[in-house]
Amino acid sequence: MNKTETLKKNYEFRAVLSKGKYYSGNYVEAFALKNYSKNNKIGIAINTKIAKAVKRNYLKRLIREGYRQNKKDFNLGYNIVFLIKKSVNIQNISFIKVKNDILKILEEIGQD
Repeated sequence: MNKTETLKKNYEFRAVLSKGKYYSGNYVEAFALKNYSKNNKIGIAINTKIAKAVKRNYLKRLIREGYRQNKKDFNLGYNIVFLIKKSVNIQNISFIKVKNDILKILEEIGQD
C-alpha cells in the first residue's frame, strides 16, 4: 500500500495557502497550487479552536481516507491543503459527507 505524500514544512503550507487557488465544499475547503510533478502532495490543517486534539485527529483521518479513496482518479500534480470550515458543526460530520466534498473539490481542481 502506497503512502500518501504529504506537505510537512511550514513554508510549504504557507506557499499553498498564499498562492494557491481556493476551492470550497460544504464541510471541507481546500487550496491547491501546481507543483509540476506527477503526484499530489496533501496537507491537512485544522484549527485548534474547532475541537480538541482527539476530534482534530479524527477529522484528519476522515480527510486522509476520503482523499486516499479518490486519488487514483486524480493524478494531477498539485500541492493541496485541506481545511475544515469553521462554520461547520463537527458533531454532525460523517465520512460520507467529507468524502463527497473531497471528490467535488478534486473534480474542480482537475477542470482548472
